[in-house]
Amino acid sequence: MARVSVLLPLPLPEAFDYVVPPEMVLGLGDVVDVPLGQNVRTGVVWALKPDQDGSNLKPVLKAYGCPPLSGPLRQFIDFAARYLVTPPGQVLAMVLRQPDALGPGPFERLALASGVVPDRLNDARARVLEHAQQPIARAALAKVAGVGSAVVTGLLKAGALREIERPVDLPFDIPDPTRPARPLSDIQADAAHLIGKALASGGFQPFMLDGVTGSGKTEVYLEAVAKALVDQPDGQILVLLPEIALTQAIVARFEDRFGAAPAQWHSDIGPAQKRRTWREVAAGRARIVIGARSALFLPFAKLSLIIVDEEHDTSFKQEDGLRYHARDMAVARAKFEQATIILGSATPSLETRLNADAGRYQRLVLPSRFGLALLPEVDLIDLKAHPPERDHWLSPLLVQAMADTLARQEQVLLFLNRRGYAPVVLCRACGHRMKAPDTESWLVEHKYSNRLVCHLTGFSMRKPDACPNCGAKDGLVSVGPGVERIAAEAVETFPDARIAIFSSDTAHNPQAVRELVGRMEAGEIDILIGTQIVAKGHNFPKLTLVGVVDADLGLKGGDPRAGERTYQMLSQVAGRAGRADRPGRALIQTHYPDNEALQALVMGDREAFIEAESLGRAAVGAPPYGRMAALHIMAQTDDAVDAAAEAASAALFPAEGVEVWGPAPPPLAMIRGWRRRRFLIQASREVDLSAFMAAWRRGFKVPGSVRVAIDMDPHSFL
Repeated sequence: MARVSVLLPLPLPEAFDYVVPPEMVLGLGDVVDVPLGQNVRTGVVWALKPDQDGSNLKPVLKAYGCPPLSGPLRQFIDFAARYLVTPPGQVLAMVLRQPDALGPGPFERLALASGVVPDRLNDARARVLEHAQQPIARAALAKVAGVGSAVVTGLLKAGALREIERPVDLPFDIPDPTRPARPLSDIQADAAHLIGKALASGGFQPFMLDGVTGSGKTEVYLEAVAKALVDQPDGQILVLLPEIALTQAIVARFEDRFGAAPAQWHSDIGPAQKRRTWREVAAGRARIVIGARSALFLPFAKLSLIIVDEEHDTSFKQEDGLRYHARDMAVARAKFEQATIILGSATPSLETRLNADAGRYQRLVLPSRFGLALLPEVDLIDLKAHPPERDHWLSPLLVQAMADTLARQEQVLLFLNRRGYAPVVLCRACGHRMKAPDTESWLVEHKYSNRLVCHLTGFSMRKPDACPNCGAKDGLVSVGPGVERIAAEAVETFPDARIAIFSSDTAHNPQAVRELVGRMEAGEIDILIGTQIVAKGHNFPKLTLVGVVDADLGLKGGDPRAGERTYQMLSQVAGRAGRADRPGRALIQTHYPDNEALQALVMGDREAFIEAESLGRAAVGAPPYGRMAALHIMAQTDDAVDAAAEAASAALFPAEGVEVWGPAPPPLAMIRGWRRRRFLIQASREVDLSAFMAAWRRGFKVPGSVRVAIDMDPHSFL
């Protein structure tokens, strides 16, 4: 009897064997339903077994008609599971996220003119027939023709209309790579030519596109996509973006270039749109897909080009569930797919630069802005020498620069990567700090809504009138600034200016982002105050001054990438200034003007900073010159979490080139009632750290009430 191994999208250690009914023919990658205990589960045929007695096996119940998962995708799933030290079914679950896309349907019934002229043809009936030359829903037909539903029903009975059935999920429009493109600079054209040669020759070919802000990286992407569409008529292209807020602007650029909107995949599209995208991607008909990090797990039929824009961005790291870095996994998937991949950034990550320096990636450089635009002048404001007024946060030097800019009828951007009004609320009488229940994180005050919010768990409460600890009336005070507090100071200082806040609180969906960006582009905002959402991908022609309120925020904590992240963020936000024909300027407020990252920004000497950063990390074996992992243990009591951490410690074994620190509580030692302990592991690059972590994890067991999570290449140390 024919047998197959079926991998299920569950955290199970292996695939399960089933017998294939005689009337069913299955191949590798086919999606099937199988029994599991008392339930029916959907899985994927992972292996074909030799024919033998299968009388003790349960049968496969159903085979879906969707295309099978490709060989490269199955190889990628197996690789990702090994690398991330997680069951392969957990990776497969990322692929099979749209179960309603596996079968046929849904279908809709539409009306269409049949060519038969009814006996009584009045004006109402004529309008209906005129609008029914193309298939249209009956309700929509009645509405567009301005008639009642009875008129449409009468025409159906008379045979002048006929009903047809078609799938709801229609194919996406076909992109046209021959449409006119914007002219490229010589340097852009050279970069596009080299990528085009790689696409023509085929195979796995990775590129690092290192282009300063405003250098026109997107135009190089568009030319690469056009080349891929021409050279590989059945090839598909994936564009990964770090922020959903950037999606609409990029989609508009692609639609303008190719005359067809690309498919989208991110959390702000609904289930019906996701079902359509998944189905069309699997069928190979969705030629261009633009999405967030999870789009990497879509079941492409033939993936020929991957573009990772802003590859350095920390948003590509998934911090819960399946913990992966989309940039690194994109490189792995491109290798299995034998595809070209472009990692683009104005501030490439040290990991990507190291691969380029070692010759593993081909480096392409766009060293200057496109056209007449110049990079902004950057200066530091030493807050020790030029402090703000009492209860204010903007230095007099920054305030004067803002006044001069507004007098020239130009725009100002104030950057502070902190939402809300104040990050801390405490009682001046007893010192109590407001925290979320069962969590160590402080509540952030949001003045406009008069609420205290935990940005970690989503907990929200009205700001109390008295301290909940000591009962002191009016004793709660706001400590430190958020963007709302900076906006209040800007209103006080410049009462006639048009001021807006750009953060995930004020632009919480793509439509709100489009409206706010549109107002800024149209010159309807004088001062824009924003978090990191303003630092990426936006082009405001009248923006000439960027003010960084607190450059020191990112330098705090034990993150080994803190200096690099600070440099990248500030370089990106400073790059918003002077992107047209007006010169730009960035003023950065800091208490540490001698910091290497800040000095590199002022001097425009990125290479000196990268060299110093590289030497520092190499000396201690920090990434990318070494490997890191974290093992998290979580339980709902201190005794349980400590007992599990002790069991993990007892299972540790010596391994050359591996150091383990912990267990210890991380800075946020409790989240949503779960107590946390953490091990940090560092290893040399020669060590197979994934294999070490897998062997360690197999060596200890914990009760079902305890959670254990492994994070390879951690980026968050909270």
